[in-house]
Amino acid sequence: MATLLEVKELRTEFHTQDGVVHAVNGVSFTLDEGETLGLVGESGCGKSVSMLSVMRLIPMPPGKIVSGQVLFQGRDLLRVDDEEIRSVRGNKIAMVFQDPMTSLNPVLTINTQISEALELHQGMTKEQARKRSIELLQMVGIPEAERRVDDYPHQFSGGMRQRAMIAMALSCSPQLLIADEPTTALDVTIQAQIIDIVKRLKRELGMAVVWITHDLGVIAGIADRINVMYAGFIVESAHVKEIFANPLHPYTLGLLGSIPRLDAALKSKLTPIEGLPPDLIALPKGCPFYDRCHYRTERCENENPPLELGAVRHSVACWNWQDVRKLRKH
Repeated sequence: MATLLEVKELRTEFHTQDGVVHAVNGVSFTLDEGETLGLVGESGCGKSVSMLSVMRLIPMPPGKIVSGQVLFQGRDLLRVDDEEIRSVRGNKIAMVFQDPMTSLNPVLTINTQISEALELHQGMTKEQARKRSIELLQMVGIPEAERRVDDYPHQFSGGMRQRAMIAMALSCSPQLLIADEPTTALDVTIQAQIIDIVKRLKRELGMAVVWITHDLGVIAGIADRINVMYAGFIVESAHVKEIFANPLHPYTLGLLGSIPRLDAALKSKLTPIEGLPPDLIALPKGCPFYDRCHYRTERCENENPPLELGAVRHSVACWNWQDVRKLRKH
């Protein structure tokens, strides 16, 4: 399968009064056509900033994409001009944000907001765009779409607003959909419906998906591969089944230990990851997970491990991943 997106050594910083925040620190990954990639990690680890950098949506200032390449279909999006990147955004790459109430314009109808991209990128007339907007709302499961298309965002429930955002993102049949924690603010049943909608539309449209989340339970049912992020670094990358069956990084192990499992013993307790993430203004010279790690050695304090193959198609940034695997199996 052909590579759709290749990110190489992406670095993004934010210049604040307190100092330079190193939000993304040399992130590299690839995404194939039709593949779903999960970006997983706790809040502030650089998941959203990485993908906003790919879209060139980082506010500058205070933000700055310092270095790297974002090759989309072989073209570096960090080097194209503003007009060209606007032709890509919303057309070939679309993004669904976490909070639809702040992403949708409260004074414009749903029809106006979906039609805008159709008229701009597809050259449709207002009548054609309206018809397509209704079809898109029906596609994402909004009842009475012909009537509801003229409603304002406040007239939709949270789940319906998120569906409208998905409809808007899919309006131009993008090759890549970036979903930034789209189910976080929704209850469990609506979460499941949104996930099912994205999975179904991915199959029907053949698009690739990057799903950003802190919830490994959500990503287990939707992703093909997972990149685990911590302090702006990718610390582990593998197929979704491999991550759950054979985690090699202590942080991934901690994430898996802190979520409830149906197959766990009744008396087994959740094990939180103790401590706090490092200060991104003053990153340690060694492994960023050093202070919270049970497998740390002196080398970890002084040298930050690169992301390298630890097993077949399984990369990990840890000096002691073999010890992690041995101890975990005992």
